[in-house]
Amino acid sequence: MYAYIRGTLEEVREDYIVVENNGIGYQISVPMRILEELPERGAEVKIYTYLYVREDIFSLFGFSTQDELAMFRLLLNVSGIGPKGALGILSALSVNDIRFAVVSEDIKTITKAPGIGKKGAQRLIIELKDKISLEDAYESALEDGLQEVPETMQIVKKEAMEALVALGYSSADAARALSGIEISDDSDVETVLRMALRSMALL
Repeated sequence: MYAYIRGTLEEVREDYIVVENNGIGYQISVPMRILEELPERGAEVKIYTYLYVREDIFSLFGFSTQDELAMFRLLLNVSGIGPKGALGILSALSVNDIRFAVVSEDIKTITKAPGIGKKGAQRLIIELKDKISLEDAYESALEDGLQEVPETMQIVKKEAMEALVALGYSSADAARALSGIEISDDSDVETVLRMALRSMALL
């Protein structure tokens, strides 16, 4: 019903915000991660929304990107996960953390989310694995920093990620470490891998 709401940020609470549009204040439940990205009160914001309707419950859930909204929708399709549970997962993990955890069957990463135990993580992996491809996960994890980077540099970073996974690191941790590394034309896999290992040692 609502694709997004653009308006003035009026309130910021622990688990929701209020956005005013044309004299109407919309209370929108949001993942905690989004709170760190919000501008000051009074600024204009654009929030992608999902309207949850069940019996007499009407709740708006909001996200800063369409990618987060899409993942929220996927999580709602997992048995035993409702909107609050899906929001909790997106509060604890980024979209790419979830993608890589699913494709690599990384139960440990998923159980970092509140209320998700080992069995719940296994169920989430089973039900989402066919909906998330490793290729899409790699592409999404790297696209922000590599949108205008030559293909050869993208290959270097992907090979470094594969090397980290082969060394025993989770795909989610590897993606997180590599996302903060800048590469240049003369960077090779060994150099990028060394930088990533140094970064992970500081986490």
